[in-house]
Amino acid sequence: MIQLNDVKEARERIKDITYITPILTSEQLSQLCGNHIFLKSEHLQKTGSFKIRGASNRVIQAIEEGAKYVTAASSGNHGQAVAYVANKYGIPATIVVPEDASQCKINAIQAYNGKIEKCGTTSAERLPRAKEIARQENGVFIPPYDDPYIMAGQGTVGLEILDQIQDVDVVIVPIGGGGLISGILTAIKETNPKIKVIGVEPELANDTYLSLQNKQITAIQGTTTIADGLRTNQPGDLTFPVLENYLDDIVLVSEDDIRQAFSFVMERMKQLIEPSSATTIAAARKLPYQGKNIVTIISGGNVDLDKVPSFLV
Repeated sequence: MIQLNDVKEARERIKDITYITPILTSEQLSQLCGNHIFLKSEHLQKTGSFKIRGASNRVIQAIEEGAKYVTAASSGNHGQAVAYVANKYGIPATIVVPEDASQCKINAIQAYNGKIEKCGTTSAERLPRAKEIARQENGVFIPPYDDPYIMAGQGTVGLEILDQIQDVDVVIVPIGGGGLISGILTAIKETNPKIKVIGVEPELANDTYLSLQNKQITAIQGTTTIADGLRTNQPGDLTFPVLENYLDDIVLVSEDDIRQAFSFVMERMKQLIEPSSATTIAAARKLPYQGKNIVTIISGGNVDLDKVPSFLV
């Protein structure tokens, strides 16, 4: 398991690349929830999501060890982040994307001089291909979440929250593969264990919920949730033990819950966020607290504009 010092080292390593993202608030949202709600706005991060944090930490570490080339497998945010960091440090990157990858995500990766290779439609097809390319080209494969440097990089979100908001009571984090929440858990629980950290998953992508119930990693079949960033079918081997050790609770939200939260943030706060991010707003409306300081992680804002109508109530 990673430790607090790993997250602090990551903060130093990535400080010249990443932004310290702002905290947004909405009086109306706070009133609806009966708590003081804060939005940690990673949708305003470089490349449009928190993924740049872990990608920066891992790619820089690889370069420090002599890497001249990197690969990644991604349908979106992770691939953009790896391509951005590699380009900044002047090394080539190949991102293996699904055959049906959206053009806007391909455009973003190419804007950072990332080379695109299409392979299949599932992560089970993309991941081995990205690893194979790295092997063939004497490069380094950059995992999306199940890696200590990735986890530590994502955990810098937690350190920033502690710096930005006094008297935090609860932090709500979306769960995909678990890189973000495992890093945040490490940063927060090893600094102030009294702060509750609550994970959130779509009902249609409840692999971590089932894994925690079963006390072992449990996979689900493919999912159609609109929260496309949370469609991993099982937690990571490295991330899951951190959740078992530290996580206070996990909340499941419906597709309608996600749409209502997405619509609220767009209409009332004028922010375009991903449905994956909207899950934390949806979860905040379900919690049985009153008068608490609750931070919701808005994990990203890379949305295909032509899909926005399908995300609205």
